[in-house]
Amino acid sequence: MDNKIISGKIVSAQIKEQVRAQVVSLNEKGIYPKLSVIIVGENPASLTYVKGKHKDCAECGIISDNIAMPDTVSQAELLAEIDRLNKDDSVHGILVQLPLPKHINEYAVINAISPEKDVDGFTAINVGNMNIGKDCFTPCTPQGCLDMLDYAGVDLEGKDVVVIGRSNIVGKPVAVLALQRSATVTICHSRTKNIAEKTRNADVVIVAVGRAGFLTGDMLKPGAVVIDVGINRNEAGKLCGDADFDSCIDVVSKITPVPGGVGLMTRANLLKNTIKSAENCLKQRKN
Repeated sequence: MDNKIISGKIVSAQIKEQVRAQVVSLNEKGIYPKLSVIIVGENPASLTYVKGKHKDCAECGIISDNIAMPDTVSQAELLAEIDRLNKDDSVHGILVQLPLPKHINEYAVINAISPEKDVDGFTAINVGNMNIGKDCFTPCTPQGCLDMLDYAGVDLEGKDVVVIGRSNIVGKPVAVLALQRSATVTICHSRTKNIAEKTRNADVVIVAVGRAGFLTGDMLKPGAVVIDVGINRNEAGKLCGDADFDSCIDVVSKITPVPGGVGLMTRANLLKNTIKSAENCLKQRKN
């Protein structure tokens, strides 16, 4: 079974090793990569995610600071803080932890971040550049899916890829990135009829619907590769993905586990994007 598992622990550890080396190289040139994280309110899941991001930064030598704001903060105050960070040359990456309180316009906040510091890859400019194949910060989770396929030696050229889910954070961007690698991509969602019909013809299935055990083994063709982006809790309170691992494992050639899969890659790609921003600063300095 182990040879079928695409381990996020292994792949993210490789990325972190590469990031550490890049940090040392940048430090020698007088650049000290820095990530600023804004967290609004005290959502327990958000606090856990942010803690993990700071831990990763510390492990790799990236400076990180945490800007905690109360959930009563006004949109204007939040935008003023982003503006301050945009103007701070010591900051290379800005991340606003989502979700935000209902009185704040998420789109306005994300697009207030300078595209050069948008290490989440969520601003309209980075999304637009990704869609037309220009250099940009790619969203961390979709890029993590592709990194895992690369590690597993899965070449997407000419492959039939089914993406289940059409969110702006995972479904749409991962479909675009797969398309750029010459895959034939089908996007399925809550209104798609006969999803199993589509997945049974797929070489690769990327599932991101937020429903525990949604993808089952009988929905796959033998030898398919499954990338499971879901993080859910089942009735027993156990962490699980959108794929029913036990029924899929006998059918697939490769599958990502939950936990220990794509989630770790999301964090690793945040580090990678922060380094890319710092390296861009170095290039501008040389010019």
